Amino acid sequence: MGHRTRKRSLAIWSFVVASSMALFSIPEPVFAGDQPTETQILDALKPRAKTRSLGATRSLSGPGTDQDRRFIEGLRTRSARSLTIEEREKVAVIAKEKPNIDLEINFDFNSANVGARAVPVLLTLGRALSKDELKGTVFLINGHTDAKGSLEYNQDLSERRAEAVKRLLVEQFNLPATTLVAIGYGKTQLKNNDNPLAGENRRVQIVNTEVK
Repeated sequence: MGHRTRKRSLAIWSFVVASSMALFSIPEPVFAGDQPTETQILDALKPRAKTRSLGATRSLSGPGTDQDRRFIEGLRTRSARSLTIEEREKVAVIAKEKPNIDLEINFDFNSANVGARAVPVLLTLGRALSKDELKGTVFLINGHTDAKGSLEYNQDLSERRAEAVKRLLVEQFNLPATTLVAIGYGKTQLKNNDNPLAGENRRVQIVNTEVK
């Protein structure tokens, strides 16, 4: 190998090494969309327009609405622990047709204490729920866990965490306790079935019942 060839090879190798070091030195980007903004929460939870449904999907003017309203009204003074499996399942059916948003809430490990990392998103949620557009509306606070642990353990944990979120919103934003219904689903409604231990399964779903 001639002197010129060796020199060119050395230059190319130096460029590759320098480029690799530059890539490793660049910090990972921080994505602003990791947690929804107040506006995004507000948009997701705004009441849907009243429509007449000709299909299977019910609307505010569709069949079953009056029964759903009475059912929701009956939950407003209930604790998460007091709800039966049948009642939770009925709530889940109603929630599918209502405006909702999932929030990943960081709790302390094996605890219903709200962790420091969870405070910002809960404050954002509280500000959104305090807006005139949503004031006085009854919301569901559905707690979910990942699949680690027993069914009974996760059910209890999800109930306590849903109640903790409700308590923070009531204490920090003076939201009426009767407008927030805490419900626990444990690990029965995984968001990511392919990865049962994924963080997105550990979430709180906020649902606008469209009941005032």
